[in-house]
Amino acid sequence: MELIKIGEKTYYIKNATNIGIYKINEKEIYIIDTGNNKDAGKKILKIIEEQGWTLKGIITTHSNADHIGGNKVIQDRTNCDILAYNIEKSITENPILEPAFLYGGYPFKDLRNKFLLAKESKVIPIQNNLPEGLEYFELKGHFFNMIGIKTSDDIYFLADSLFSEETINKYHLFFIYDIKEFLNTLDYLKTLKGKLYIPTHCEASEDISKLIEINKNKVQEIIEKIYNECKEEKTFENILKNIFDEYKLTMNVNQYVLIGSTIKSYLSYLCDNNKLKYEFKNNKMVWKQI
Repeated sequence: MELIKIGEKTYYIKNATNIGIYKINEKEIYIIDTGNNKDAGKKILKIIEEQGWTLKGIITTHSNADHIGGNKVIQDRTNCDILAYNIEKSITENPILEPAFLYGGYPFKDLRNKFLLAKESKVIPIQNNLPEGLEYFELKGHFFNMIGIKTSDDIYFLADSLFSEETINKYHLFFIYDIKEFLNTLDYLKTLKGKLYIPTHCEASEDISKLIEINKNKVQEIIEKIYNECKEEKTFENILKNIFDEYKLTMNVNQYVLIGSTIKSYLSYLCDNNKLKYEFKNNKMVWKQI
């Protein structure tokens, strides 16, 4: 983890999951997200201690395990507040909801892993209680009520509203809960006027316009592929397998629920836009073009 100063009051810890830091005064700070597990949390605490800072609170952009994994160890050691928005508060307090939602039932033990299941922490709702100099804005699409954070230095922390070009070229598919809202968020990102933008899993950048288009083009590509898959009747499992095969991806239990859920979101999007219909035949749900 590398601590980088990017504004008068704004820093971030460069990591697989970038962590935002904002100084509310000479000693006290808020952080944005906590990484994917307790080890990440411990490393964050070490950096904070080395700087002589006191942690007042954690702002959670959304409740995926790789963003709240360090919450418990940090809160246990500092007694800091954790703030989250709407449904994200409920999942952060009850993290079993993430693998349960992804699987569609009680998650068996192989799904109760650190990548999908964080530790519980105590959370208060984000309302009008952010410190002066910070504001939140909604970034719907990737997860239920994901938010971004703007600092007084005109730095935007964009959570998982954008994925890196390297990730897209390698994996093609990335988790999306609501396709329509994800596309709307990409359009919204074009309107932002900031000095620096920090998506969670990307390099910090002064210009995100190219990355926005890369994300949008890939989503449109997947929409078209799934639509074309349904020229003939296909079950969800058939569609999932064929998309994985086409992109030469390898299935595992985490990918099955993450990308499986995403494929279902694409099917919902196409159904809601009157491109696909579903029927039940021989007790199987099949999808087909309208």
